[in-house]
Amino acid sequence: MEGTSRADGRNPNQLRPFKCTGNPLNRAHGSARWAQGDTVVLAAVYGPKPGTRKGENPEKASIEVVWKPKTGQIGRQEKEYEMTLKRTLQSICVLTVHPNTTTSVVLQVVGDDGSLLPCAINASCTALSFAGFPLKHLAVAIGCGVMENGAVILDMNTAEEQQLKSYVHLVFPNSRKLVDSKESKQKDEEFERGLITSITHGVMSEDDYFNCIERGLAASSRVSDFMRKTLKKAVPSIVDA
Repeated sequence: MEGTSRADGRNPNQLRPFKCTGNPLNRAHGSARWAQGDTVVLAAVYGPKPGTRKGENPEKASIEVVWKPKTGQIGRQEKEYEMTLKRTLQSICVLTVHPNTTTSVVLQVVGDDGSLLPCAINASCTALSFAGFPLKHLAVAIGCGVMENGAVILDMNTAEEQQLKSYVHLVFPNSRKLVDSKESKQKDEEFERGLITSITHGVMSEDDYFNCIERGLAASSRVSDFMRKTLKKAVPSIVDA
């Protein structure tokens, strides 16, 4: 299974190339253009602005997520993306620093060739960092799919998603260490075993699910390294990535 090639030539555990441009939008407080292969999402952060929405806790900061599809109107799927993103970002943001404020995270889909939600989560987290929003830690997302023969593949494209038996989008906490930190690897490994968000599609057995988590967690370190290096190169003062 490890040597099986996919239609685009990748092996099951191989991720598509990552690209990230920091602060491409001048009017946003922070922004990032994140690409995984031909899946591209532009994330922009505006705020914090005074006041929270009705029903939100005024003693904490509020996170608002706005999803803009590449074409057409926003539908049920996009609404679900907004909710998932909001809950994920709320879990990694320090919401007590700017109480009674709202920070908006706007996602513009530029290209969609599979694993769109993980790409959007990575873009959002990077944009929040560029905006200087206080975070408990960064988060990295990855898609894991189960084929009909039981094989697990990572970072699926659209054609693969349509052929899979099931797939899951996973979000893991990034390690607290700096890019060049010499701290104990054991501490980082213990921290990175956590799971922030898990969204499944299709019927997946328990064994398949935990196999996806194991594969996704192992691969998430590659996304973490890329995100940390991108942030540190652009903004050396950004801490724990």
